[in-house]
Amino acid sequence: MLARPYPFGQIARNLIVLSIFFFYASPSFSDSDFYRNIPATHDGIGKIYMGREIAQVMGFQGAQWLEREEREQEERGDLLLRELNLKPGMNVMDVGAGTGYYSRRMASVVAPTGKIFAIDVQQEMLDMLAELSKQAQFANLKPIHGSEKSVALPEGVADVAIMVDVYHELKFPVEMLASIMRALRPGGRVVFVEFRAEDPRVPIKALHKMSEAQIRREAEQNGLLWERTANTLPWQHVVIFKAK
Repeated sequence: MLARPYPFGQIARNLIVLSIFFFYASPSFSDSDFYRNIPATHDGIGKIYMGREIAQVMGFQGAQWLEREEREQEERGDLLLRELNLKPGMNVMDVGAGTGYYSRRMASVVAPTGKIFAIDVQQEMLDMLAELSKQAQFANLKPIHGSEKSVALPEGVADVAIMVDVYHELKFPVEMLASIMRALRPGGRVVFVEFRAEDPRVPIKALHKMSEAQIRREAEQNGLLWERTANTLPWQHVVIFKAK
């Protein structure tokens, strides 16, 4: 009787999966595992991730631009909310919430029992969000002081995470996506809204735009499953993923 061949191929695949799991699960990895440094360009921070330079963060000094009158026409927030398909009772992470431009729009949709976790790293933005949350119609808006690597939320508290013109500025995208996924409930969604790099007519600086292909490459590398892409907005992609 012939011996059954030993399944070396399957064992190799299992070892690769395990090595990836322990690599990402370990708290001891360093920046050099994911990123490399270059001389910073005018709008960048001098840090490369998966072929692109991470853009500089818009400071609180840009709050007026976030609230500009023409923003609704340029971005069509009404169409974005439709794509999100939010329901009453859902909890939403607005990562990089800024002045709360979208947080306050989403708050009424998920009310009365759903919450908006309005996450930012800049104290000045958090102060604005805190003032907003004092208004009765925004009582379900919860300002959260995150960090460059964490949304600072417990595990499994949110149904959706949205980043509007934010992801390209994350200094630690790998760590932040891991933190976002931990805070999601099973089947939770992560929504990237980014100005379209494929369209030269979009009047936004190059480092502050992303192609759909780049978004998908980075998200899928970090364990997200692409669900769909909506191109209903005038200037932006809406790229929606599910967490594994």
